[in-house]
Amino acid sequence: MLRAIGDMFRAVGGAVATVVTLPFRLVARLFGGASDTAHGRH
Repeated sequence: MLRAIGDMFRAVGGAVATVVTLPFRLVARLFGGASDTAHGRH
């Protein structure tokens, strides 16, 4: 019983972490690409 609850919390936590970090990853990728083109790096 406790293991099932723990797995449920782990699954929910993983989903929440993915949803929360996804926008930051997109923003970081956008700013990273912009700074790379601005500095002329490949």
